Amino acid sequence: MAKVKTVKDNKDEPLEKQLWKSADKLRKNIDAAEYKHVVMGLIFLKYISDSFEEMFARLQAGEGEMAGADPEDKDEYKAENVFFVPSEARWSFLVAKAKLPNIGSVVDEAMDAIEKENPSLKGVLPKVFARQNLDPASLGGLIDLVGNIALGDAKSRSADVLGHVFEYFLGEFALAEGKQGGQFYTPRSIVELLVMMLEPYKGRVFDPCCGSGGMFVQSEKFVEEHQGRVNDISIYGQESNQTTWRLAKMNLAIRGIDSSQVKWNNEGSFLNDAHKDLKADFILANPPFNVSDWSGELLRGDGRWQYGAPPAGNANFAWLQHFAYHLNPQGKAGVVLAKGALTSKTSGEGDIRRALIADGNLIDCIVNLPAKLFLNTQIPAALWFMNRARANGHPRKGEILFIDARNLGHLINRRTKELSHEDIQQIASTYHAWRTGEVTYEDVKGFCASVPLSRVAELDYVLTPGRYVGLPDEEDDFNFAERFTALKAEFEAQLLEEAKLNKAIAENLAKVKV
Repeated sequence: MAKVKTVKDNKDEPLEKQLWKSADKLRKNIDAAEYKHVVMGLIFLKYISDSFEEMFARLQAGEGEMAGADPEDKDEYKAENVFFVPSEARWSFLVAKAKLPNIGSVVDEAMDAIEKENPSLKGVLPKVFARQNLDPASLGGLIDLVGNIALGDAKSRSADVLGHVFEYFLGEFALAEGKQGGQFYTPRSIVELLVMMLEPYKGRVFDPCCGSGGMFVQSEKFVEEHQGRVNDISIYGQESNQTTWRLAKMNLAIRGIDSSQVKWNNEGSFLNDAHKDLKADFILANPPFNVSDWSGELLRGDGRWQYGAPPAGNANFAWLQHFAYHLNPQGKAGVVLAKGALTSKTSGEGDIRRALIADGNLIDCIVNLPAKLFLNTQIPAALWFMNRARANGHPRKGEILFIDARNLGHLINRRTKELSHEDIQQIASTYHAWRTGEVTYEDVKGFCASVPLSRVAELDYVLTPGRYVGLPDEEDDFNFAERFTALKAEFEAQLLEEAKLNKAIAENLAKVKV
C-alpha cells in the first residue's frame, strides 16, 4: 500500500486507510452502494485532471517536440493517450466551487463535459452528485479530501497512488455493502491466487463476467512485477450490470489499460456473447454461484454445450463450458465455482463433469478454498483450472492435481477471511512444480495429491480434494482410544466437581432454614 502522508490522522497509516476513514465519516445517511459511485467518480475525476494538467504544463512550456503546440488542442492529448479535460471540469475549477451550495450540479456538469470531449467515456461517468440526499457540505469535504492525493510526481500520483486508492476503496465498499458488494468485487487475495497460478504474461485475457475489472488489473500488475511488457497482453470482458461495468471502465482507465473490448449488455454472456469468435489464451472468472435464471431453456441446442446440455436450473456447468468454448488450443482457465459442482450428479451435471475429465481431458487442477473468503455468500467454493494443452503432449495429461487449502487463510474481521501472500505462494508454487517439473513435486498428506484419471474414475468423477489428499500425518497418528479415555476422565472430573458444588449449596440452604 502507498505510504504517502497527507491526512492528519495517524501518519503511519497507509494513505488508503486514512482516506477511507475520512470519506466514510462524510457518508452520513447515504447507503454504501450509492455513495460508492460518488467517491469513485471523484477519484477518477482527480486522476484524469492530474494527467491533463501535467500534459497541459508540458505543452505550455513548449520545449523540444512540444514547441509551438497549443495547450488547448485536443489532438495533442489524444496522441499521448491522455483524456482531454475542458476548463469547467478541471480539478482546480471544482476546488474553487467546492463550498458553494450548488457544487453537486457543478460536478455533474463536469462529468457531462468530460464525456462529450472523450467518446471512450460516453455513458461511463456517474452523474449522481446533485441528488438531495448528498449534502453539499459533505461533497465539498470529499473534494478537499480527494485533493490530498495530489502528491509526488505525475506518474506515481496517477498510476500508483490513485490506482491503489481506487482498488482499496472498491474492497472497502464491497465489505460495507456485504452481500450486494460481492456482485461487483472478487476479493483481492482470490484474484491474486488465480493470476499467480495462471501467469498471464502474454496474449488475450478474457473475463466474461468481469465485475469491476479486478482480474484485468491484477493481470497487468503481474506482468509489470515480473518485468514483462504490459502491451503484450490484451483484455476482453463482458458485464451485464451497467453500473458495475462503469466501475470497471474507470478502474481500467485510471491505470491506462485499454478497455475498448470490455463490453456491456444487459442480456449477459449466455444470451448475447459479446465476443463470439474470441479464442483466449487465458480466462480468469468468478461467475455468480448456482444461478437458476440463466435462460437455460432458451439455449438447449447451443453449440457451446460440447460436453452436455447444462440443467436449466443451475448455470455452473454452463459457465464451465462457456469458458472451455472460448479457450484456444493452448489456452488455460482459472475459475471460481460453488463447491457443489465438484460432486453434483443432479440433472446430468455428473455426466458433464465426467465428459470434461474423461473426454475433454480439460481439468488440470482443483483447489478447495477456505470458508468465509467471499463477501456475498457463505457457499463453500473451489477453484477449477482447465488447460487445453493437456491433450497435446502435456506431461500431466493423465493426472489431476488436487489441493486442499481449507486450513489456510486468516480472519480480517469476524465474518471474512483472506489468503496471505505466503498462502498464495504455497498454493501457486505447488501447482507450478507439479505442472512444469522445474522444481520437484511431491504429494503432501492433507494438502496436495497428484491423482491418475483412473482413480478419479473409480470415485465416479467426484472432484472433492479431501477425497484424494488424505489426512495430515499428525491426524493420521490420532489415537482414538487414548483420546476417548482422556475425554472420559475430563467429563467424570467435571461431574464430580458439579456434585461437590451442589452438595455445598444444599448444605448452605439447610443452614439458612435452621
